[in-house]
Amino acid sequence: EKNLAQLEEDAEENLLMLCEEKERLQEKLCELKRELQLVEQEQALDDVLDKQMEFLAPLVTICEKFKEQYKAFATSLDATRHELPVKNMHIEGDTLTYLDKLQEHLTVTQELLTELAPICAEEDAEACTDLKEFKEVFEELDKELQRGYTKVQNLSFEVNKEVSLHNQRICEENHGLDTVKHWYFK
Repeated sequence: EKNLAQLEEDAEENLLMLCEEKERLQEKLCELKRELQLVEQEQALDDVLDKQMEFLAPLVTICEKFKEQYKAFATSLDATRHELPVKNMHIEGDTLTYLDKLQEHLTVTQELLTELAPICAEEDAEACTDLKEFKEVFEELDKELQRGYTKVQNLSFEVNKEVSLHNQRICEENHGLDTVKHWYFK
């Protein structure tokens, strides 16, 4: 009986140790499962990021071109928005040719935005919204540019008219009214 009691006591102790060991191993198993799940999630995120990078890589060059064209556009817009000239700004050719070229660049930009809008809608709604906002801003700027162009033409007409009237007055003062009428109506 004494041996049996001792064996039962040893068996209980072994059983308690085995239960504790089992509990410790289950906790370790749960921890390893969590770590595995985190690794799988990181791998999935890396895959998604790689796909996004692959998709967005061609847009980087387009964005760089757009950035350069937008800087040129902003400079020309700033020059035409105000009636005063911008210091140290060189425009090759006349202003109307420059504005026509600017209009062409805006048209190309608008076409690029139109091409990118459907792709954006499929891939990323937020980016698509941004592109639509850019398109609206460009359309608004295009309208503003047209208004500025009209104002420049009107101002040019008024300046030419004033210069002509001024020259006529000087001519009348220097040569008399009859002589000037004779020159103008030949």
